[in-house]
Amino acid sequence: MTVHPEGWRKSSRSSKQTSCVEVGRVGDGAAVRDTKNRELGYFTTTRQQWTTFLDAVKNNRFE
Repeated sequence: MTVHPEGWRKSSRSSKQTSCVEVGRVGDGAAVRDTKNRELGYFTTTRQQWTTFLDAVKNNRFE
């Protein structure tokens, strides 16, 4: 089955920058792609994976 993400969006903090990622909804998860190379496709995550990633970003676990 082919997944078709919907509602692609990028952070409002990225304003007019082109080196960003976009997030779309797929089922009960998320799809992520690079705005510079959309033709390369995207990867998908489950809801739990996406929630865990966002929590790590918000709590500075990548610094």
